[in-house]
Amino acid sequence: MAQSYNICLDVGGTKVLGAIFDENREIIYRLKKKTTEGGSSTENIEQVIISVVEEMIDKSGIKKSKIHAVASCAPGVIDQENGIVLFTPNLPMRDYDIRTPMEKRFGVPFYIGNDVNLGVLGEYRFGAAKGYKNVVGFFVGTGMGGGLILDGRLFTGNKFKAAEYGHMILDPEGPLCGCGQRGCLEAFSSKKGMSAYIRQQASRGRKSMLADQVTDGVFRSKFLKQAIAEKDPVTMEAVDRACHYLAVATGNMINTISPDVVVYGGGVMEAVGDLFLKKILAEVDRYCMPTIRSTVELKVASLGDDSVLYGDLAMIEDSDK
Repeated sequence: MAQSYNICLDVGGTKVLGAIFDENREIIYRLKKKTTEGGSSTENIEQVIISVVEEMIDKSGIKKSKIHAVASCAPGVIDQENGIVLFTPNLPMRDYDIRTPMEKRFGVPFYIGNDVNLGVLGEYRFGAAKGYKNVVGFFVGTGMGGGLILDGRLFTGNKFKAAEYGHMILDPEGPLCGCGQRGCLEAFSSKKGMSAYIRQQASRGRKSMLADQVTDGVFRSKFLKQAIAEKDPVTMEAVDRACHYLAVATGNMINTISPDVVVYGGGVMEAVGDLFLKKILAEVDRYCMPTIRSTVELKVASLGDDSVLYGDLAMIEDSDK
């Protein structure tokens, strides 16, 4: 049988990350571009996505005829069955049919799903959650995403809208979240939430290493790591607050789902996951029933930035069955 390749994409608010997988599920080529390179309209973003795929094919030396399928994620609500981005908070895509132009351009099947759903699927199939049947995933990045594997299958709920537990409300009088509600997990524990806390403290005259590193509403994870290493007091307060609410949310999900494992992924966990996990473990028992907690493991994701790419690959493989 002739060699074939799969192209997998991670489309986010700031970057499009692409990878080519060979038949051994090894990444043989990577490429990254800014999502809004050339402009922030839907048409421009579509062109960036297309250009990433075309450039990878060209520079890798792989013939277009050898491409088996292309798969992607996007942050937000995705109609996975029809390949439509219904809504994404960080990109100007509303009811956007991305499948049609991609299949027309490349002549192969195109699949798309929610970014964190696919990140959790990637960890389940190839990473830290491999071998478990019921998985809860929290992905801590600029925002806060969730994903669920139930009885060995990705659970997406009615119309593919399930597992948005970054927006479970933990304090109805808490900080305003980007979704319009107050006191969501995302408003406390994401980079947006931690950045808002640090800005608030800076406005009260307190000094913080991270205060000057907040641009476009968030800091970069590498600066968080530096501030933690130097035990910056305001940063440590933001981290403690983030981990407290992650522990509360984890306890709620443990009581609700009784999973085999809870996996924490995303950029923050990749940068400082060991510290976050230690702090979550120190608190989580207070927020769930001991008999349920006793059968749940808590882990940091193992695939890093590649979780979603491997989830794309799993989506292609599942579609082939």
